[in-house]
Amino acid sequence: MNTSRDKIRSTRRWVVKIGSALLTADGKGLARESLSSWVEQMAGWVLAGNELVLVSSGAVAEGMSRMGWNSRPTSLHELQAAAAIGQMGLIRAYETCFLKWGLHTAQVLLTHDDLIDRSRYLNSRSTLRTLLELGVVPVVNENDTVATEELRFGDNDTLAALVANLVEADLLVLLTDQDGLYSSDPRYNDFAELISESRVDAPLLDEVAGGSAGGLGRGGMVTKVRAARLAARSGTATIIAPGRGEDVLSRIAQGEQMGTLLTPVQGAEAARKQWLAGHLQVRGRLVLDDGAVKVLRESGRSLLSVGVKKVSGRFSRGEVVSCVDSHGHEVARGLVNYGADEADRIKGQPSSRIGEILGYIDEEELIHRDNLVLVI
Repeated sequence: MNTSRDKIRSTRRWVVKIGSALLTADGKGLARESLSSWVEQMAGWVLAGNELVLVSSGAVAEGMSRMGWNSRPTSLHELQAAAAIGQMGLIRAYETCFLKWGLHTAQVLLTHDDLIDRSRYLNSRSTLRTLLELGVVPVVNENDTVATEELRFGDNDTLAALVANLVEADLLVLLTDQDGLYSSDPRYNDFAELISESRVDAPLLDEVAGGSAGGLGRGGMVTKVRAARLAARSGTATIIAPGRGEDVLSRIAQGEQMGTLLTPVQGAEAARKQWLAGHLQVRGRLVLDDGAVKVLRESGRSLLSVGVKKVSGRFSRGEVVSCVDSHGHEVARGLVNYGADEADRIKGQPSSRIGEILGYIDEEELIHRDNLVLVI
């Protein structure tokens, strides 16, 4: 068995995206039989002790079907209305199917602002992480009802990749109505070959990704390649797979060669470290006691307020701070869960006292280990 495919069997956290063309039975409402089959496979994955976030298209298409519209609206307000109408049916269908397997779902609607604002990024991340810990399946979609053209992700492939970044998924699965990514367009070239595996940075992908979106969706293969490259920023691999394939998700989980596997250049830790080190400006500094320094260096645990001796700088929740030892040598940096004033008030105090001191508690950790990287 291919080594890269074999590694998929050890993954635990997936983001699965299902597109409009698969979900909406060629514009005639939701393809409920197919939806039920995908849910059965996803439920099996979760019940085996794994975690899954579902990114689902189909709200606009379902709204169109309910309203009897034969073509996708061009007016932004009509699109938003269709999304609002269709979202009701889409979420109800998922809820009904997952409940058959004893699993709860949660609706999560996101806009671009939620993932570029540092505080809202952490809030979204914390909510999704909590849902996963509870064994709930988050069903994510773009908040089409309020998003404007300037704020739109543009397609749910991109949204799925950003969600994969958000939860640091092991694997992003993009289910499509194609078998995967081909060496050329199979509609016009009988000799086109399915690309079984490639690194996301391969120049070949730029040449073969072209293709257009269908009448119901906004994505094509080019958006899927872009999504794979976005997901790779957090070390996530991507599979572009045929959604109509029999037991497609279960077979992927077993390491079968379904679709196209696009592998990241860096592992998760290296990718996250590069992101924190190179793309965000340090806004403040935390001076740690010797015990906290030892815990971070040797155990890779979260930074707790009890280990902080001094807070300096003006920073807000979600911004990057530098963690230094008593001699001023940088030990780590990460996204802080509390602003400077709050951090100063809870420094040196155990997590159990945060609520008492501040009157509320956002997180038990000052910096969660998933948002913290050591500086060597």
